[in-house]
Amino acid sequence: MAGITDRPFRTLCRRLGAGLAVAEMVAANTALWGSRKSLRRLDYRDEPGPISAQIVGSDPAEMAEAARLNVELGAHIVDINMGCPAKKVCKVAAGSALLRDETRVARILEAVVAAVEAPVTLKIRTGWSPEERNAVRIARIARESGIAALTVHGRTRACTYGAPAEYDTIRAIRASVDIPLIANGDIASAQDARRVLDYTGADAIMIGRAAQGRPWIFGDIAAGLASEPAHPSESPNAPRHWIKDILREHLESLYAFHGDYAGVRIARKHIAWYCRHLPGAASFRDTINTTESASEQLRLALAFLDRDHDDYARP
Repeated sequence: MAGITDRPFRTLCRRLGAGLAVAEMVAANTALWGSRKSLRRLDYRDEPGPISAQIVGSDPAEMAEAARLNVELGAHIVDINMGCPAKKVCKVAAGSALLRDETRVARILEAVVAAVEAPVTLKIRTGWSPEERNAVRIARIARESGIAALTVHGRTRACTYGAPAEYDTIRAIRASVDIPLIANGDIASAQDARRVLDYTGADAIMIGRAAQGRPWIFGDIAAGLASEPAHPSESPNAPRHWIKDILREHLESLYAFHGDYAGVRIARKHIAWYCRHLPGAASFRDTINTTESASEQLRLALAFLDRDHDDYARP
């Protein structure tokens, strides 16, 4: 979710019901922190808490130092990413590639936990490949290292996002390790959430890609789990004005935080996600992707939602 869960998006998701929003992944090598992109990712000023910073790397000392600096910058929680399947991350033995080196995993976790007083959390996949699922052993290492909570994505690194998530491994972790456990993968509704929670025994769920273009999903799921009345967003014909208000808030916050030039470019993917289920979305995306002005981009996006669509189809 790097490049997506910036501060404007995290703030919006929290307002719409997310209990915790983890910041974008930042490399543990602080020599790389001088870029404009990294500086924005490390900017937690005035952000409603709790703030969870996310670090990725393979060197225990670098990871510990990155944790310390993030806490100094205002983070309340340090989250270690050992789940990212991206080639550029795995080729430097970081992200989910670390799952193949349990000794290094232990060294990193122990170093980071010792470096900060803030809680340290960990996100993993179920293993490197279906033949090398070792998440239960990693969970035991996490518990012994003092990790405060463990998030498990129900796929191996080899599965990327192509295969359906499996929850047997998460269930096995729950049976084996007494640690706060968060389930992740293919959860896009309150029904999904209830099924996964009941089956795995996890304490909470994490939502990733399902929130793209649907930042209200957190409130929807929370209401469903609590057997509360459905939010207007769950109706077959979601109120157009309600979606427009959220999109306007999101785009204006992107322009304010990133500046018009970068904000317009970052907004393109978000607009596409908000509108992807509407008729004519593909051709509209081409228009949005060539629009350079923030004011024009906002006008076009809101106008598209005002078109005479039959409904705002639910994903």
